[in-house]
Amino acid sequence: MNARRIACAALAVLTLLGAGCGLQSGDAVPLQVGPGSIRPVPELSGVVITVGSKDFTEEIVLGYLIEFALSAAGAHVRDLTDIQGSNSLRDAQLHGQIDVAFDYTGTGWMNYLGNEKPVPGSDEQFAAVRDADLAAHHMVWTDMAPMNDTYALATSANTAKQTGVQTISDYAKLAAADPGAAATCMGTEFSVRQDGFPGLTARYGIDAAQIHKQLVQDAIVYTAVADGSQCRFGSVAATDGRIPALGLRLLDDDRGFFPKYNAALVMRDDFAGAHPQVAQVLAPVTAELTNETVTEMNRQVDVEGREPADVARDWLVERGFVTKR
Repeated sequence: MNARRIACAALAVLTLLGAGCGLQSGDAVPLQVGPGSIRPVPELSGVVITVGSKDFTEEIVLGYLIEFALSAAGAHVRDLTDIQGSNSLRDAQLHGQIDVAFDYTGTGWMNYLGNEKPVPGSDEQFAAVRDADLAAHHMVWTDMAPMNDTYALATSANTAKQTGVQTISDYAKLAAADPGAAATCMGTEFSVRQDGFPGLTARYGIDAAQIHKQLVQDAIVYTAVADGSQCRFGSVAATDGRIPALGLRLLDDDRGFFPKYNAALVMRDDFAGAHPQVAQVLAPVTAELTNETVTEMNRQVDVEGREPADVARDWLVERGFVTKR
């Protein structure tokens, strides 16, 4: 990510947290597109729509998918992708600085709505967060994608062979027998979220104090687990492109702790009601976002070093949704 985007993201977050007026109007969309199967929509012509995302690869790519699709439909799109953290994005949406973004059903249910237990099943979890968030906060969840970017614990093939750990129950047994052998790297959010480490240890009966826990940046977890020098296990996002690239293995969540994290479009109900064409334009795009598709886009950014905007636009062009200009 270039220095301008980092600076803009930092400024946006500081503005949101430190000033009463919240986020300022965003940048222009970084690349131009023309209509493909997404045709100009008269009702969206010139309508100003601000698109947001969180600050990790997948979210930024998903944000650009929204931006390019709505641009092809004729909207005047503003770019506020790359906002630091789930709560900052959520606050920006609640306060009207962002009109539309992708978010995750598990995050909505547990982080935003404060529930301690997930709802089993992707469709059921989506329905629960959709209904509860609309009633409590006037937020509309729509067009759930097939992709499920759930949290997971990962290890290397070598560690799996040495320890015999295939499931999280195996990991729990290893931690009880030899805490040092279960050294685990994790990002800050995972370490404190109820749908992360605290809830995981409770569900599997793990003494959290026994785990040799290393707090690192999320991006470092993957390489640290792959080489095993810093930790043997780590918290990951299931659709991250570095998992197949580094040959990591996901531990089976055999007690079904982790919620479903299907991506879905999120808007305020006043915006969604005023512009129903937004969901109509984006529905065909969202329907094609499978785990395999999103993992490959993530891989192109995190492994090949491509820009998220280029990856998002090229995918839309390949599918015929938009054309290059």
